[in-house]
Amino acid sequence: MFSRSRYDGLPVAVVVVPDGDGGEREVAYLRTRTPGDPDAMTPAAWHRVGQHDRLDLVAATYLGDVGAFWRICDANRALDPDDLVARSAEGSVLIVPAPGT
Repeated sequence: MFSRSRYDGLPVAVVVVPDGDGGEREVAYLRTRTPGDPDAMTPAAWHRVGQHDRLDLVAATYLGDVGAFWRICDANRALDPDDLVARSAEGSVLIVPAPGT
Protein backbone atom coordinates (compact mmCIF):
# COMPACT_ATOMS: atom_id res chain seq x y z
CA MET A 1 0.00 0.00 0.00
CA PHE A 2 1.31 3.44 -0.83
CA SER A 3 1.20 6.41 1.51
CA ARG A 4 -2.03 8.35 1.56
CA SER A 5 -0.55 11.77 2.22
CA ARG A 6 2.08 13.64 0.29
CA TYR A 7 3.51 14.60 3.68
CA ASP A 8 4.03 11.06 5.01
CA GLY A 9 7.60 10.54 6.09
CA LEU A 10 8.69 14.18 5.95
CA PRO A 11 11.07 15.11 8.74
CA VAL A 12 9.80 17.44 11.44
CA ALA A 13 11.97 20.44 12.27
CA VAL A 14 11.72 22.79 15.24
CA VAL A 15 12.49 26.49 15.40
CA VAL A 16 12.58 28.64 18.55
CA VAL A 17 10.74 31.95 18.25
CA PRO A 18 9.86 34.78 20.64
CA ASP A 19 6.53 34.17 22.37
CA GLY A 20 5.57 37.86 22.66
CA ASP A 21 5.89 37.85 26.46
CA GLY A 22 9.68 38.04 26.63
CA GLY A 23 10.14 34.28 26.47
CA GLU A 24 10.53 31.78 23.71
CA ARG A 25 8.53 28.89 22.35
CA GLU A 26 9.26 26.02 20.02
CA VAL A 27 7.34 25.74 16.76
CA ALA A 28 7.39 22.43 14.93
CA TYR A 29 7.00 22.31 11.16
CA LEU A 30 7.46 19.88 8.30
CA ARG A 31 10.53 20.26 6.13
CA THR A 32 10.03 21.12 2.47
CA ARG A 33 8.71 18.29 0.35
CA THR A 34 10.56 17.56 -2.87
CA PRO A 35 8.39 15.70 -5.38
CA GLY A 36 9.83 12.65 -7.06
CA ASP A 37 11.33 12.87 -10.54
CA PRO A 38 8.47 12.31 -13.01
CA ASP A 39 10.91 10.85 -15.53
CA ALA A 40 11.79 8.11 -13.03
CA MET A 41 8.15 7.20 -12.33
CA THR A 42 6.66 4.08 -13.88
CA PRO A 43 3.35 4.87 -15.60
CA ALA A 44 0.46 2.63 -14.58
CA ALA A 45 -1.87 4.24 -17.10
CA TRP A 46 -2.55 7.25 -19.28
CA HIS A 47 -5.78 9.17 -18.99
CA ARG A 48 -7.22 11.50 -21.62
CA VAL A 49 -8.85 14.45 -19.86
CA GLY A 50 -12.57 14.71 -20.53
CA GLN A 51 -14.97 17.61 -20.20
CA HIS A 52 -16.20 16.81 -16.69
CA ASP A 53 -13.15 15.11 -15.20
CA ARG A 54 -12.13 15.71 -11.61
CA LEU A 55 -8.65 14.75 -10.52
CA ASP A 56 -9.84 13.09 -7.31
CA LEU A 57 -12.11 10.81 -9.34
CA VAL A 58 -9.34 10.05 -11.84
CA ALA A 59 -7.16 9.04 -8.87
CA ALA A 60 -9.96 6.87 -7.49
CA THR A 61 -10.40 5.13 -10.85
CA TYR A 62 -6.74 4.29 -11.42
CA LEU A 63 -5.24 4.28 -7.92
CA GLY A 64 -8.25 3.32 -5.82
CA ASP A 65 -7.93 6.38 -3.59
CA VAL A 66 -9.40 9.86 -4.09
CA GLY A 67 -6.67 11.26 -1.85
CA ALA A 68 -3.92 10.05 -4.20
CA PHE A 69 -4.56 12.88 -6.69
CA TRP A 70 -1.23 14.42 -5.64
CA ARG A 71 0.61 11.43 -7.16
CA ILE A 72 -0.86 12.36 -10.53
CA CYS A 73 0.15 15.98 -9.94
CA ASP A 74 3.74 14.93 -9.25
CA ALA A 75 3.88 12.70 -12.32
CA ASN A 76 2.64 15.55 -14.51
CA ARG A 77 4.70 18.31 -12.88
CA ALA A 78 1.59 20.20 -11.76
CA LEU A 79 1.49 22.54 -8.80
CA ASP A 80 -2.24 23.16 -9.03
CA PRO A 81 -4.38 20.00 -9.36
CA ASP A 82 -7.16 21.97 -11.04
CA ASP A 83 -4.86 22.86 -13.95
CA LEU A 84 -4.73 19.19 -14.97
CA VAL A 85 -8.49 18.94 -15.49
CA ALA A 86 -9.32 22.53 -16.41
CA ARG A 87 -11.35 23.27 -19.53
CA SER A 88 -8.11 24.24 -21.27
CA ALA A 89 -6.67 20.78 -20.47
CA GLU A 90 -9.52 18.87 -22.13
CA GLY A 91 -8.06 16.32 -24.54
CA SER A 92 -4.62 16.31 -22.95
CA VAL A 93 -3.18 13.06 -21.61
CA LEU A 94 -2.25 12.59 -17.95
CA ILE A 95 0.35 10.14 -16.73
CA VAL A 96 -0.98 8.06 -13.84
CA PRO A 97 2.02 6.71 -11.93
CA ALA A 98 2.20 3.18 -10.59
CA PRO A 99 1.88 3.02 -6.80
CA GLY A 100 5.23 3.21 -5.05
CA THR A 101 7.04 5.04 -7.84
